[in-house]
Amino acid sequence: MGMDEFSRHQQGIIKRFYDNRETIALQKLGELVTELYLAQGKERAKLWKQAEQALKGLKLPEDRISHIISQDSPELLAQVISQR
Repeated sequence: MGMDEFSRHQQGIIKRFYDNRETIALQKLGELVTELYLAQGKERAKLWKQAEQALKGLKLPEDRISHIISQDSPELLAQVISQR
């Protein structure tokens, strides 16, 4: 599907989305940090899966993502956000 199949308005929206992907991922991670502090059990595991996907969206090295997830520490995740 090419961009020429979308109207100019739609093309602008799509372009702005891709231009702001990193900002969107960082905002999502910030929300997840708050939720992780409060979550327990299965809900916490689900939130960590979402965090892992958001970190992949930021194109962090796989070994760093694995380390953050394995530590199960919202503080560590918050540090990643503050470094960006």
